[in-house]
Amino acid sequence: MKIELLGKKLGMSQVYDDDNNLVPVTIVEAGPCPVLQVKTDEKDGYSAVQIGFNPKGRSPNKVNSCKKGQAAKAGVDPQQLSQEFRTSPEHDLQQGTIITLENFKDIKVVDVVSKTKGKGFQGVVKRWNFSGGPASHGSMFHRRGGSYGLCQWPGRIFKNKKMPGHMGNVSRTTQNLKVVKVLPQKNIIMIKGSVPGHKGSILTLRVAKKSKIEN
Repeated sequence: MKIELLGKKLGMSQVYDDDNNLVPVTIVEAGPCPVLQVKTDEKDGYSAVQIGFNPKGRSPNKVNSCKKGQAAKAGVDPQQLSQEFRTSPEHDLQQGTIITLENFKDIKVVDVVSKTKGKGFQGVVKRWNFSGGPASHGSMFHRRGGSYGLCQWPGRIFKNKKMPGHMGNVSRTTQNLKVVKVLPQKNIIMIKGSVPGHKGSILTLRVAKKSKIEN
């Protein structure tokens, strides 16, 4: 059955595996995530499950009345964050069910969906790795993007032209990350390698979709 968890990136560390090799890991606080709402084909037109999450350090009471009412209907505490994921109509998740890392205990490979670090407005050298112009004095062309115009025809700039603009803060999926260690009692999972985002960023943890390793 397809299951996802919301989590919080705590940072990176390194641990020894079973073969005594030092492995870099990303430490994630994942769950517990109560099921706030179950959507069905008959009522909503598609099958999905909405889950909630309360990261440590955030008060569950500081939510609006809509979220409080939704949580009360499910019989759980108010949740700061919520997200839904598609499921098959044959799933056995019910409203009020708590999804924890126990469901990921035997999972070997996962996908992580998270947002990259925001870098604000950047030029073409940083954003697109342009080489830039001469660095000598008087060149007047150091870190510019060069010519953008197209003369009389078509008299405009084509879409997807590499230009200065907002960089980062976009959703990215890192696939097929190996699970090094799971600590269900502490809601901690250690994943081999790095994932996009800063410390404290919210991410989605799911069973790997394209892995060649059977979970």
